Amino acid sequence: MTTQIKAKLLQHFAAKKKGNGGFTLIELLVVIIIIGILSAIALPSFLNQANKAKQSEAKTYVGSANRAQQAYYLENGSFVESADDFGDLGLGIETQTANYKYDIATQGDGVLTQAQPWDSEANEANAQASIKAYVGGVKIGTSGTGEATTLAVLCEAVEAPVVEGGATGADELAAMDSEIEGAPTCPDTYKNLGA
Repeated sequence: MTTQIKAKLLQHFAAKKKGNGGFTLIELLVVIIIIGILSAIALPSFLNQANKAKQSEAKTYVGSANRAQQAYYLENGSFVESADDFGDLGLGIETQTANYKYDIATQGDGVLTQAQPWDSEANEANAQASIKAYVGGVKIGTSGTGEATTLAVLCEAVEAPVVEGGATGADELAAMDSEIEGAPTCPDTYKNLGA
């Protein structure tokens, strides 16, 4: 009797296996739709991460230029005032990369470092870029104790140039007024990221 039960059990499993030969068309369509929805959600997030990586270059370079300007001022009593003298800051970076062009401009008793979205292939400002511009400012000011010091700020454009009215980094930055005497602040089209 044990052999008969084993035989019937094997026949039952064999018959059951033949009935599950594959997936139905509906099951395949549901899986494809789910994959499509997940892709639609993940793709914009992935593309945004690529832009953030490009922007981190400019944020790092402008922040480094701010600190280098402060050190240069302490050693020499003046700022590096031209992109032609960018090498004097000792950063070892180019004034033009694949994504940004860096420029230095003087303003009053301070200096601004700009990172403008740049199209290296067309050799022109990339007004259609979906990456943001950055500006760093270093000025001579007074600390809370009244001592003269250098004060810095790092500003990020609120909108990328691809949006109408987005900041490009080449904007006029006369709006970098002082809240504290000599301390730079960000203009309206930029947000403050700190020093």
